[in-house]
Order: sequence, then C-alpha cells, then structure tokens
Amino acid sequence: MTLTLPKAELHLHLEGALTPELVRRFATRNQIALPDGLFDADDGYIWADFPQFLASFDAASNVLRTRQDYTDLTCHYLVEQAKIGALYVELFCSPSHAALQGLSFDDHLLSVAEGIDQAYTQTGIIGRIVMTCVRHLGPEMAVDVARETVACRHPHVVGFGMGGNESMFHQKDFYPAFKIAADAGLGCTTHAGEVQGPQSVWDAIDHLPVDRIGHGVRSIEDSKLVDELAKRGIVLEVCPGSNIALSVYPDYASHPLRKLYDAGVKLTLGSDDPPFFHTTLAEEYQRAQDVFGFSAEELRGITKTAIEAAYVDGETKAALWCAV
Repeated sequence: MTLTLPKAELHLHLEGALTPELVRRFATRNQIALPDGLFDADDGYIWADFPQFLASFDAASNVLRTRQDYTDLTCHYLVEQAKIGALYVELFCSPSHAALQGLSFDDHLLSVAEGIDQAYTQTGIIGRIVMTCVRHLGPEMAVDVARETVACRHPHVVGFGMGGNESMFHQKDFYPAFKIAADAGLGCTTHAGEVQGPQSVWDAIDHLPVDRIGHGVRSIEDSKLVDELAKRGIVLEVCPGSNIALSVYPDYASHPLRKLYDAGVKLTLGSDDPPFFHTTLAEEYQRAQDVFGFSAEELRGITKTAIEAAYVDGETKAALWCAV
C-alpha cells in the first residue's frame, strides 16, 4: 500500500541524490579519480560523523562538472521517484556549489530544468526548483543568489531557501536576501531546528518571510513554539532518516514526528540526502507507517499537505491535488 500511495517531496538536496553508481558514471565520463574509502563493501557511502559526512558529500559531488551531469542526475532522481508513486518533487539547488564546479548560474539552472522536463516526458512526474543560498558563506553571497534567482524568471524556479551550517550567523542576518525573493513572489523556506534547538526556529519564523521550515524537529522542545507553528500553519519538512543518521536523535523511538503531527503541526516527509543517509522517499513513507503508526489515510494527508505547501503554480497544484 505505502509503495503505491501518492507521494510528494519538498526537501531534497540535488547533489545529495547522487548514488554511488552515478558517482562512478560521472567520474568515468569526466576522467576523475575517486578517493579511496568513499564506498563500503555494500556500495554505501562511508562516514561516521557530521564532518566526515560533509567530506563524503564533497568528494561525491566533485564529479559533477558539466550541464549533462546535472541534467542526468535530475532526471534519474525524478524518474526513480515516479516509480514509487511520487507526483511532485521540489529540488533544493545550490548555484554556489555549481559555481565551484565551473558552472554559471544559467548553465546550472538550465541543466536542472532540462532534467525536470525529461523526467516529466518519461513519467509525468512534476519537478520544480528551490534555489538555495549557503548559510556559512554569509549574508552578502545570499543576496547575490537571491538577485540571480529573481532575475532568471524561469518558470521551474518556484522558491528560495537556505541550507548550510546552522551555527553560523543568525536567520535575521539573511532577511535582505529573503525579502528580495519574497517580494518577487517566490516561496521561502529555511533550515532550522535540526542541529540547533527551538530558538533557531523562532529566529526564522520571527525574522524571515518563510511559511516552511526545513527539518524543524527540535521545535518539540518548546511547547509554545509547537503551538505557534500549528497556529500559523507553518509546515515542517521532516526527514526522519536524516535525523537518525546525523544523530539528531539516537533512535526512531525518540523522534518527534508523531508528537508534532498529533499536536497539529503541518508536516511533510523528505529524504534530504538519501543515499548518504541510507534512506529513500519510499522508505520514509513506509517507516512512517511501520514505526510511527501512520495510517494510509494519514499518509495521504501528508502528501496533500506537501502539495498545499508546494511553491508550484495554482493550476498545477490543483491537478496534483486531484491525483492524490
């Protein structure tokens, strides 16, 4: 039942969708030697803590060098999600990361958009782009990303967000960048309440024009914040598999997914960086059923929440709603 249940994903970092198979394919194509110790005997990524995860992530994404690489990665991920019943996926795309690989903003954007179009042609799945700035690169660079995002006016670009190291700067420091995006009509989301506690979520919802929070699970530590999220209808993009892999919680029994849901907080399920965290969108839905006790109807409701919270245009959203 869960495999074929309609699904939607709002929290997926594009580079984080690189499977070991794709890493080897792109490395061969681009004549790049992969470092030793990147994969284990079961063809999974090797890392034991957050710094090692970042090193593994950087080593893998280093193989992305061309427009074709980004197109192939995008199409591959979306087609795979269509196979498990996903109707819609928003991809977090980092032009700052692509720039490190020598791709311009436009080259990066157009390559991802082409992958979205190819996947739609093959399967009917709808993909859209949320351009993200990188928190630890600072507020000024975030403004640059926001300006380029607004200026591109590509129909597949529907939102603006922020990832990166939560311990650096404050959410309010990035208000100028988010204001540029929001004033242009883009939906806005930001990572908070993952590594840092509930105050980071307060910082986001009080100072940025956001209606979604990436992760946000540590909001459970502040009952007033939980009430405020429910009252405002702010949606949490929850990624349980990621939270366990990164030791935000020691086990699923400690994870607050069910408590947040029962408290009336709107939430969605995402996979974040799936092959790195040994998860998939399908597994997140299945786990919600098997571990957290969500019924098929509740899971269908989570998909509807994702579509309601999606930054896609109204006509497309209405069509997606009818398909759930």
